[in-house]
Amino acid sequence: MARDSARRSLGGNPTLSAARFEGVTGDGVMTIGGTAWRAFVLVALVIASSAYTWWSVATGVAQNVMTLLWVGLIGGLVLAMVTIFRPQLAPWTSPLYAVVEGLALGSISVLMDRLYPGLPTQAVILTFGVFVAMLVLYSTRVIRVTERFRSIMISAMVGVLVFYVLKMLLSFFGIAIPLVDGGNAVGIGVSLLIAGIASFTLLLDFHAIEEGARMGAPRFMSWYGAFGLVVGLVWVYIEILNLLRKLRD
Repeated sequence: MARDSARRSLGGNPTLSAARFEGVTGDGVMTIGGTAWRAFVLVALVIASSAYTWWSVATGVAQNVMTLLWVGLIGGLVLAMVTIFRPQLAPWTSPLYAVVEGLALGSISVLMDRLYPGLPTQAVILTFGVFVAMLVLYSTRVIRVTERFRSIMISAMVGVLVFYVLKMLLSFFGIAIPLVDGGNAVGIGVSLLIAGIASFTLLLDFHAIEEGARMGAPRFMSWYGAFGLVVGLVWVYIEILNLLRKLRD
């Protein structure tokens, strides 16, 4: 009964969707401390993989940065989908996801650094600053994750997804949106809004992890919760990087 309640309570998080928990059982119990440790391991893997990718490209060991980028993007997407639909596999797929995602982030970062020296370092610092700020806001209950908050955030994320899909479709026909993509007031405002949405989704992750531990979710969900946090942090980093790029322009 406790685990059934936990599955329902996690439904507000887009990564830890309640539908993913139907019929899932496992040994042990998820804990906040265990999830935090696993999140640290995954973040360390992302950083190590990103740093190695950057070094490989910078020293000429890796000749084609775009190959690494696409391997990272496609591999990360596949592993993310497997983890989301089969959370029981999270102890194995989430570390692989972290390593593969590091390929993509390292490639994006080294390309961005060539155009805007120092920008990725600033984005990393700001990303961890956002993480700490959101954690403080959540732990002190300055912001509470209510049903209304979850509904607003999920609606906002759906809006962002539709926006990006439309941009991608238009790009196939060679149509750009300079007003949104450029470093003007509108473009910066849009990026600031999306970066804010990405940042506040971390609160959904914190809440899902806390509820999962409180209601006795299986132990493997500690890896799944850590995976959700890393997905959120990657999104925050990408959006901050894009925002800083526009500010430089």
